[in-house]
Amino acid sequence: MLCVPEPALSPCSRAMSIATQQPVVAPAGAPGSAEKPNRMLALLEAPSVIALFLWMIVPLLMTIYFSFIRYSLVNPDVKGFAGIENYQFLVEDESFWPAIINTVILMGAVLIITVVLGTLLAVLYDRDFFGKNVATLLVIAPFFVMPTVSALIWKNFIMHPVYGLVAFVLQKLGLRAIDWFGDFPLASVIIIIAWEWLPFAFLILFTSLKSLDPEQKEAAAIDGANPIQLFFFIMVPHLQRAIGVVVMIETIFLLSIFAEIYTTTSGGPGHATTNLAFLVYTLGLQQFNVGIGSAGGILAVILANIVAYFLVKMLAQNLKGR
Repeated sequence: MLCVPEPALSPCSRAMSIATQQPVVAPAGAPGSAEKPNRMLALLEAPSVIALFLWMIVPLLMTIYFSFIRYSLVNPDVKGFAGIENYQFLVEDESFWPAIINTVILMGAVLIITVVLGTLLAVLYDRDFFGKNVATLLVIAPFFVMPTVSALIWKNFIMHPVYGLVAFVLQKLGLRAIDWFGDFPLASVIIIIAWEWLPFAFLILFTSLKSLDPEQKEAAAIDGANPIQLFFFIMVPHLQRAIGVVVMIETIFLLSIFAEIYTTTSGGPGHATTNLAFLVYTLGLQQFNVGIGSAGGILAVILANIVAYFLVKMLAQNLKGR
């Protein structure tokens, strides 16, 4: 038998050969070495977290405290622990339950308008057409207008019964002008707020629709689906998560609508457009009663958290189911 000697290897080559054959085990670090970066990260985050926590909790605790005491800026001599008197006075006030009903109606109507029109606009803009970029800019422009400015524009230039654009068009058609804020005050406020929040719903839904695989629509079209079937069975199910996000975010903000009501109707006529936020302003600032105003603020916080809890739970179940 012929034996062939192994070729001579240099020390470097031998080291490389051994390295490729035997795995190198990294030396174990000292105990607690993995925890040091986490501790350092927590120390670096602590100042901002503490500042945010104090910024949130201090006003809340002060509001809770003021809601249980007698504190009126008009009569500072009247003071002391009030218990639930402020809450009882607020609930028994004649404008409290109309304010709750108006808040629910306003929130529900704006959500329906923005979600329906936002979905239709998203589907419309999901195709190429001449002037699409300019048209998109016009759709999202109202979202950048301040609420007070938009309310003034609608009140004085569009819905005014004498000088408004709608009155001018109706007069040209031979019809009687409408006093929007006198005859339909809550509907007028709903139109203004829906106009402001429609761009937000459109952007969320339009972005979500862009992630829809075109092959799904092509396959449905090949199977004979018409545009209506394509909309209800392909696009709407795909937009379900985005619609949940729109509803959750808008609901939280719509519970605190104030500027549009203050600028246009000031809560009137009577209590026709008074919502919970405007009621807190009326009792807390106009009457200078800090205790009752704080009680209204706590009720608003509780209502917002209840609504947010159910919305988040609904959205979580939706995401889990899909």
